[in-house]
Amino acid sequence: MTLPYLNRELSWLDFNARVLEEALDARVPLLERLKFLAIFSTNLDEFYMVRVAGLRRKVTSGAGQYPPDPLSPTEQLEAIRTRVHELLQRRHHALHALVLRELEEKGIKLVPMTLLDDDERRRMHAYFEAQVFPVLTPLAVDPGHPFPYISNLSLSLAVAIGDPDSGKEHFARVKVPRSLPRWVPIDRAGEHCFVPLEDVIGAHLGTLFPGMNVKRWFTFRITRYSDLDLGQIDQPDDLLETIEQQVFQRRFGEVVRLEVQRDMPESMRQLLLEELSESETQLVAPLSARDVHDRDDLLELGDLLQIALLDVPDLRDAPYAPVVPAAFRDGRNMFDVIRERDVLVHHPYESFSSSVEAFLEAASSDPQVLAIKLTLYRTSGDTAIVRALTEAAEAGKQVAVIIELQARFDEQNNITFARTMESYGIHVAYGLPGLKTHAKTVLVVRRDNDGIRRYVHVSTGNYNSKTARLYTDIGLFTCHSQLGADSSDLFNSLTGVSRQKFYRRLIMAPANLRSRILELIERESAHAQAGRGGRIIAKMNALVDPDVIAALYRASQAGVEIDLIVRGICCLLPGLGGVSERIRVVSIIGRFLEHSRIAYFANGGNPEYYIGSADWMPRNFDRRVEAMAPIDDVAWHGRLQRVLETCLADNRQAWELGADGTYRRRVAEGAEERATHATMMRDPWGGAEPKGALKAVAKRKRPPSPGAITAD
Repeated sequence: MTLPYLNRELSWLDFNARVLEEALDARVPLLERLKFLAIFSTNLDEFYMVRVAGLRRKVTSGAGQYPPDPLSPTEQLEAIRTRVHELLQRRHHALHALVLRELEEKGIKLVPMTLLDDDERRRMHAYFEAQVFPVLTPLAVDPGHPFPYISNLSLSLAVAIGDPDSGKEHFARVKVPRSLPRWVPIDRAGEHCFVPLEDVIGAHLGTLFPGMNVKRWFTFRITRYSDLDLGQIDQPDDLLETIEQQVFQRRFGEVVRLEVQRDMPESMRQLLLEELSESETQLVAPLSARDVHDRDDLLELGDLLQIALLDVPDLRDAPYAPVVPAAFRDGRNMFDVIRERDVLVHHPYESFSSSVEAFLEAASSDPQVLAIKLTLYRTSGDTAIVRALTEAAEAGKQVAVIIELQARFDEQNNITFARTMESYGIHVAYGLPGLKTHAKTVLVVRRDNDGIRRYVHVSTGNYNSKTARLYTDIGLFTCHSQLGADSSDLFNSLTGVSRQKFYRRLIMAPANLRSRILELIERESAHAQAGRGGRIIAKMNALVDPDVIAALYRASQAGVEIDLIVRGICCLLPGLGGVSERIRVVSIIGRFLEHSRIAYFANGGNPEYYIGSADWMPRNFDRRVEAMAPIDDVAWHGRLQRVLETCLADNRQAWELGADGTYRRRVAEGAEERATHATMMRDPWGGAEPKGALKAVAKRKRPPSPGAITAD
């Protein structure tokens, strides 16, 4: 039987469609809806830079279908074009018919230059002369001026210029500078009004081309292939230098999308298509008219975030202040607390600064701490984390940091961090050849009164102070001896020369994560077949791996009840008779980005819980260093169970995947509304058992959830 399998790219577009639906939801505060429009747009940009560009390269190379995916690269591109066209129409409706119109009613307006009064025009002219004009560089195209380089995702004006002497028409490009605010404020009493920067420039083009006739202008924008090409590089001598070169070369990637104003004349479109299709690499087919996105709204909607962040409390989510985790509230030494028992923290509901950052600050200043080792995939600027590491190194502690240079679109930031840390005497390594280090873990070695002890933090999320306020993640603090020994082995393998395969308690990729996940699923099947029931709940960002999907199908057929909480891509089809009728899939979309990875296996009444960094995708199993840790302290099991049950009981933010491959939003239908993020903001671990969750279990004939043991 052919494995039922949803196409990965179309599933991702469905995820982004759910993001867009937040912009259409009247229950969401108005500026937050604008924020979701911006997120949808930047998500789509990245999709084209990486996924669509990759498919176009596959088509050019003659690559065929990759089982079990039902679609060839050519078929995928065609399906993507159709789906994206639908989504852009829906975005246009959301932006113009709903969000901007409602914002205008609240005094927040985007105003074209043509609607300014005389005084506003004078002020805008003064702003242009003082702030904008000095930054602009008009670039003509003629025999003496070749077509200019156009950077990825940059907004440009295509200008038609008439020469009054010769009567000839010329083409010129003017880049809208990213160094200036996209939305230029107008001082109107009681209102927040902005003029798009491109409109300001367009109204003053005569200043850039004196003595010429500016006939018309139109905005356009391009998208370039932007993934790193390391596949052809065999064991580079200097990975840092190689990544730097790759980041630079990415600027010149092939153009895979052209966005233009809908009324741009055909002659100008053809000029752009011809000039932008030239590629030295010839790795993708030339742009065609089918790769042009006609837009009758603003280009580069990611910039709407500038307006979405306006300080208008009535139109924003209510402020939320994370609580200090209960275990760390009494001000005791953190190492003393962790020695007494394991501690779990749930971000952003529990404070990142008073847990993870405080842990590293304590390690930095504690004279008993001998060494600190940490993995960095994505981090943020001059944060407490970076300061703690540098201060520890200056104090003479041994500090080692594994920085992943290939964290997509954060490469340059990580290169900068690497060099900064090296300048402070920190030992910096870049991981293992051919593998991204995606594990999130800290190891602190301390001389306690009874000997050397290792303190470990394993997390589902990055050591990033900014995203820790926006992403939901779970972290474990422990001094379990075997987890400590495993962490030492992990860091030794990352900084030294090792082929470490054996780990005591950590489950690691690529060593054994795939095989262990398959074993755990198959064990549930055996329990179900033996009459002991079978139950799996797994929460992740993406489910793509065919082997795991096939194992979940077999488990369903064996009688295992399976709930999957998958935020983004899900290639599994639930609810198929004889295949997956015992599998349910939900996606949670809302105020916070669902990022935590949790797995629960009932194990015949002896439940096991795991947290970790890996989604269930081939790249996570085979091409990344990932860490998944068991939660051995049963006092935390009840809280993890409530997190999972809260997600499953959600009838506000949840979307359910049907057997037809379509997501449908859950609605309360007169029942009490249960929203995951609102529940967690009241209690970081979900509080009491969600009403309705256990009813749902009974309705679906699931085995009962394990008894909750509440941690004080």
